[in-house]
Amino acid sequence: MRNWKSVLKNDPTEWLMETDNPSVRYFALTTLLEKPETDPDVVMAKREIMQTGKVPKILDKQNIQGYWEAPDKFYTAKYKGTVWQLIILAELGADGNDERIKKACEFIMAHSIDPESGGFSMMYSTKTGGGRHSGVIPCLTGNMVWSLIQLGFLDDPRVEAAINWITQYQRFDDGDVQVPKGWPYDRLTSCFSNHSCHMGAAKALKALAAIPVTKRSDEVKATIEAGAEYWLIHHIYKKSHDLTQVSKPSWLKFSFPLMYQTDALEILDILTALGYRDERMQEAIDILVSKQDNDGRWNLERTFNGRFQTNIEQKGKPSKWITLKALTVLKRFYS
Repeated sequence: MRNWKSVLKNDPTEWLMETDNPSVRYFALTTLLEKPETDPDVVMAKREIMQTGKVPKILDKQNIQGYWEAPDKFYTAKYKGTVWQLIILAELGADGNDERIKKACEFIMAHSIDPESGGFSMMYSTKTGGGRHSGVIPCLTGNMVWSLIQLGFLDDPRVEAAINWITQYQRFDDGDVQVPKGWPYDRLTSCFSNHSCHMGAAKALKALAAIPVTKRSDEVKATIEAGAEYWLIHHIYKKSHDLTQVSKPSWLKFSFPLMYQTDALEILDILTALGYRDERMQEAIDILVSKQDNDGRWNLERTFNGRFQTNIEQKGKPSKWITLKALTVLKRFYS
């Protein structure tokens, strides 16, 4: 197995370690350099995440009751509502012990979780309280489970119920099976037709991958295996029934944060975090390697900037986030 740094044109690790982006610095220290959480530099970077940069800017715009924008538009206020802020805060490594973040997590679980199924809904029900049963969608459920796990709510019974929703309802169909009847399949035709929605498949697998190995139930393990194979038969970014065709060209333009969208880098990140080094990933790995510049950095190619509470990075410029994720994937794949 080749050394992962041998595929780099240059080593950008020192660039990632600069103090201007404490979130990237924290993840570079812990993921790339494998420093323990007790390391003084790691402790300092983790503290700085909450004091400088993007996280305090997002929290400064939070309502005292825990939400952003209008309380009933936690999902539909794209990408300034509560759902999207929790995703970004989790991506940035925000401290889930912070009272403001705890309040935001409690708000979204109280307003978005469907009490009947445990899934996350994009609409609030004034009749029953919590999320509206008819508004539950898989990409949102996956995103919220992942975010809440990152923010420290793995053992919360409401998160456990949402995990069960994924293992019970999430499908990884490839266009050659009959769609089941009944809720939620009869309503969510765009999510569960004879070919499952890629976004829902990606976010569900991302959520389950965040569960520590020792805490994965047999149902979680089986769903992870099904989800991983789904992406492997697609070679990450291709049409599984015609591997000469790219499924979605936009997936080869890397973005951060992705919100409900996905791309080849995110899927590679999920699979390598799960320990996969399958030969069907190689073409996507080769594309990833080819996108670095002469300094071993990757650009931000797509962005929702202008629609966030605060912009993250500049489109078309070297991105510390994309570079961090690219190096993380290559380190896992070639180690």
